[in-house]
Amino acid sequence: MTSTPAATEIVFEEEFMAGLRTIFEEMIVFNKVLGLQITSIAASQVRARLNMKPELIGHYAHKRIHGGAISASLDAMGGLAVMAAIGARHMDESPTQRLHRFAKLGTIDLRVDYLRPGIGEFFEIRAEVMRLGSRVASTRMEFYGADGTLLSTGSAAYIVS
Repeated sequence: MTSTPAATEIVFEEEFMAGLRTIFEEMIVFNKVLGLQITSIAASQVRARLNMKPELIGHYAHKRIHGGAISASLDAMGGLAVMAAIGARHMDESPTQRLHRFAKLGTIDLRVDYLRPGIGEFFEIRAEVMRLGSRVASTRMEFYGADGTLLSTGSAAYIVS
């Protein structure tokens, strides 16, 4: 995924970053169950790591990650990308005010393409917002193996108001 950098990349305050991390990794309990850990937050792209664990196995003989875990991870990361984009759009507000804007965020549509089997010790998920409108955001996501091989891709639409 190649992201076009903004002329001046937004720098988020530590309070906003910590708040996003708490919402994503702790308050959205399913993300915690999956084990999603944010590795990078920027207005243009977000990244996370997912460590393989027995609870995520979808095929017992091959130890492949379940397609539902891939889909849920891509969806969660698309949502995080939208949160970052909304945060960047409203830099005139306090970090707390921006964090409260996520209450109405929800998935409208999700498409996942499974390209290769998900086998490995960990995975990296990347997401970016393609368009942030006043009511709907469109995203693109990618799910990589530990060796950098693209395993799955996704696209989604989210309600933002």
